[in-house]
Amino acid sequence: MSAIFDEMGWGGDTRAPYALVDAWLKSIPADQLTAKRAEAEVLFRRIGITFAVYTEGGDPERLIPFDLVPRVLAQAEWQRLSRGLMQRVRALNAFIHDVYHGQEILRAGRVPRDLVLHNAQFRPEMVGQDLPFDIYTHIAGIDLVRTGPDDYYVLEDNCRTPSGVSYMLENREVMLRLFPELFRRARVSPVAHYPDELLETLRSVAPRHCEGEPTVALLTPGIYNSAYYEHAFLADEMGIALVEGHDLMVKDDICYMRTTRGLQRLDVLYRRIDDDYLDPLVFRPESMLGVPGIHYAACAGNLTLCNAVGAGIADDKAIYIHVPEMIRFYLGEEPLLQNVPTWDCKKPDELAHVLDHLDELVVKAVHGSGGYGMLVGPTSTRDEIAEFEKVLRAKPHEYIAQPTLALSTVPCFVESGLAPRHVDLRPFVLSGASMQVVPGGLTRVAMREGSLVVNSSQGGGTKDTWVLES
Repeated sequence: MSAIFDEMGWGGDTRAPYALVDAWLKSIPADQLTAKRAEAEVLFRRIGITFAVYTEGGDPERLIPFDLVPRVLAQAEWQRLSRGLMQRVRALNAFIHDVYHGQEILRAGRVPRDLVLHNAQFRPEMVGQDLPFDIYTHIAGIDLVRTGPDDYYVLEDNCRTPSGVSYMLENREVMLRLFPELFRRARVSPVAHYPDELLETLRSVAPRHCEGEPTVALLTPGIYNSAYYEHAFLADEMGIALVEGHDLMVKDDICYMRTTRGLQRLDVLYRRIDDDYLDPLVFRPESMLGVPGIHYAACAGNLTLCNAVGAGIADDKAIYIHVPEMIRFYLGEEPLLQNVPTWDCKKPDELAHVLDHLDELVVKAVHGSGGYGMLVGPTSTRDEIAEFEKVLRAKPHEYIAQPTLALSTVPCFVESGLAPRHVDLRPFVLSGASMQVVPGGLTRVAMREGSLVVNSSQGGGTKDTWVLES
């Protein structure tokens, strides 16, 4: 890896966006920060901000580590990122619409036909279905990494059910409680309005039959889902019903919500259930989480599902390789944000390169998430690399590989004091009648020294993300 870029200027001249934070850190005693960290943990426990991991035994509910030192972006930096994010999401929505309609990009040979039509996330049931504003991904989470002052890369696109925005909001709330004097001196763009913008986005894509205010609800798999806290939090913040499958029914292709006053017609459903489990009449018949007939209600134009069925085709890490070409094809523009260079392991020559450089690369499952099913070559043992090589040779079509980027670092307050840790950033893009990007997003932190894995399920933490207003 090349030299590590520290966003504050660790060990050298402090970069301008961090001037206030640098002065604050120099003025606050370490024992006070330690006390504030303990106070933050109490707040998170009291509020109930947890993340569930059901694969390791013991108590699955755990706190996501929270770091007290904010990450800071200048307004000019954010404006550049925001333009690139909106460009990318416009192209992704155009691509999803196209593959379920004219398939022009496939006929033009700009994206391999087999990669789409034989993809597990391609839903033939959506072919020819028209949606309000031709939008499939209403809520997108685009993961970014930084390697230099002006060097940002898109790591992956989350177009199905991106999570984490509740942690972004609660991180800000906790920082406001712990350090009100710091916020009085800083000019930080607010994020608290995100639930209002989300609700407005959801209402804006209601079916045509709506004459008054659309009825919106959030569909959750239930309390055992790892992101259930976020589901309940967002429903409460938006002032809408939090429902499970058994709370809904479909009659004559119209979706109704059971209430204490009887059945209420539902217009928009922000669903946090994967396609496979959404409708047992169409997808997995054994699913107990979804609603029989809900897909037909959506296809009849009586219900808008956010995000739409079939949006997962743009989540695929092999499809990701082609997003820059999508931007050129649909928008006639050059990409404002770069992809990470990526090798497609189903191609024999690219697989050969990956196998020869496993100790240098990051190898990811095409449909993986949460940091599972991946190899970080430089931090893996010989035995781990050897075992992964066997898996890769057996199923090369299920993997892509990328160089191990020198992810930027930001200061964090750890047990030994202030120290740099690697970070990424997940901004959230809302698409409806208009498009918004919440200023900042969720910064995830690799809390272990030298680690590049930021996922909460793998021990990563979070911190507040500041976008300066001027």
